[in-house]
Amino acid sequence: MACSRTLALLCSLLAATLVRATLNPPAILRLGPEILQERLTLELKDHDAVNILEQLPLLSAVRDEPAGGIPILGNLVNSVLNHIVWLKVTSANILQPQVLPSADDQELTVKIPLDMVAGFNTPLVKTIVEMHMETEAQATIRMKTSRTGQSLTLSSCSNSHGSLRISLLQKLSFMVNPLANKVMSLLMPALPKLVKSQLCPVIEQAFEDMHMDLLRLVREPVSLGYDHLEFDLLSSAIKGNAIQLSLEAHLLDSRGDVTKSFGMSAVSLTLPAPDSAPFCLTVRQDVVNAAIAVLLPPEELMVLLDYVLPELARRVKSSIKVINEKAADQMRHTQIVKILTQETPELLLDQGNAKVVQMIVLEVFATNEVRRPFFTLGIEASSEAQFYTKGDRLMLNINEISSNRIHLMNSDIGLFNPELLKDIATELLVSVLLPNENGKLRSGIPLSMVKGLGFKEASWSLTKDALVVKPGPSPLVQ
Repeated sequence: MACSRTLALLCSLLAATLVRATLNPPAILRLGPEILQERLTLELKDHDAVNILEQLPLLSAVRDEPAGGIPILGNLVNSVLNHIVWLKVTSANILQPQVLPSADDQELTVKIPLDMVAGFNTPLVKTIVEMHMETEAQATIRMKTSRTGQSLTLSSCSNSHGSLRISLLQKLSFMVNPLANKVMSLLMPALPKLVKSQLCPVIEQAFEDMHMDLLRLVREPVSLGYDHLEFDLLSSAIKGNAIQLSLEAHLLDSRGDVTKSFGMSAVSLTLPAPDSAPFCLTVRQDVVNAAIAVLLPPEELMVLLDYVLPELARRVKSSIKVINEKAADQMRHTQIVKILTQETPELLLDQGNAKVVQMIVLEVFATNEVRRPFFTLGIEASSEAQFYTKGDRLMLNINEISSNRIHLMNSDIGLFNPELLKDIATELLVSVLLPNENGKLRSGIPLSMVKGLGFKEASWSLTKDALVVKPGPSPLVQ
């Protein structure tokens, strides 16, 4: 009975620990205001938003504007409009949108400055009377909750309060000036309504398409040789002045079948301090490890050492002679060194540093005809891992190698201290294993997201448990 109570207590404590554990996504993509502004500008251009402004029905809008229910005012408006032959926007421009933090931490404010020139014609003057109109559309990016989860949406689009300014572009005669002033006073209430009814639906659609384009970019496969890595959206959030996308990850083979998936986990994920970088992709260490494992699978290398590295073959023979002279005399020009990586290398990250640890089996055969090696060594090795970038490719090079521990697993030449072969074993790994692994890593990992977001180059950094990718110093791709 006491045993049952103890077991129940342990289960309760374990469950409580799991509940308290922070679950982290495999990757987090932070999109700053610069990305959102640039992408929204492109979408507005694609949706021909400038043409919408140029087609605003100004004349019908001011005619429909109520005169406060006072007949005499209505008659006055009609008398003014009777002198207008046409009234329309003659040129328009949409300036760079601004994405700003809101008072509500879960919202962003989008401001889109609008610059227009409008003109009207009247029999009172031969030329077109031109007016400069400046205003601002404003909307809110917020989280929308539905049965399928949370998503980003743009809503509450309208004309920004107090942003409308209308002024004449030329001096007018005393006869036309009162008419122009009256037209401008009629446009003051009419233009904000037109922005809301005509332009805001376009802005909302542009944002929705921008959001979908960003998700397509996130889901674009990352090539890992014949296999690839894919990210997909888990959830979205608004953090400060940026959008933060939590991503899941999947490894797929050449047939497109999922071989490994990564979701929310207690595996730690340390984000870099927020900065002004346009975007920041932070990838959890276990996902990085899995990608490297695809590029460097376990394999067996067999080398006719005397033909490839004769000087090293001579030193191997000399080292074995110290242990067993008779065995060394059996070695011929067809001596073989076999190196087997039993497991995929494991990448260990730390703040600014990375190293690779590997479990390696090394065997030496007297000739290419014998089936049994002189001995089998188990080696626990580590190397410095050097990340760098070439354009939008993430590169990795394994530098040096250290045989941290060496074990004699089997021997046909009698028992001996494996430390006697530590130096020559390390030379073999440096000369045979490292060139082979670095050759497989030479093509790097293409980061299509970098160019997709408008940048030529990537940069990288490390936290204590994650790889961080940001834009490089090059300017935006034109």
